Amino acid sequence: MIISDLAGIEGRRYPARRRTQNLVGGSAPIQCENFCMGYVTLDPDGGQVPWHNQDSEEVYFLLSGTCEMCLGRERQTVTGGQAVYIPPGTFHQITNIGDAPATFIYCYGPAGDVDHWRQELAGTLPRAGTDVPSLPDGARPQCTDKPED
Repeated sequence: MIISDLAGIEGRRYPARRRTQNLVGGSAPIQCENFCMGYVTLDPDGGQVPWHNQDSEEVYFLLSGTCEMCLGRERQTVTGGQAVYIPPGTFHQITNIGDAPATFIYCYGPAGDVDHWRQELAGTLPRAGTDVPSLPDGARPQCTDKPED
């Protein structure tokens, strides 16, 4: 039996003020061909997964907190207990707008690494409204901070 134990998975910090812990895929003990899954903690007041897209379909299931979810041209507040479907190729961003950490589970398929992780760590994320489509009107800005050395 293979078990991924969240308590034993250090995960990775990203410049956009979040910690991502792979549960299935990536460096996790469980490897699947058809999907990846992980746990994300967004720091209070602005922690985010920045504006990006990918070829896989994905679901974010918010466990706790209050976030702004941008999906294509839509912008909406989501809270703990809500799930959002992200179609393949659709630009999306989630930002914690609360004063406490927000947590969610992501699941996408097929399995594999997504470019935006590497781009964010390298400081090369495409910029909303310049390199890729703009965020919806009124959205929190995309974090394009470069990693600290």
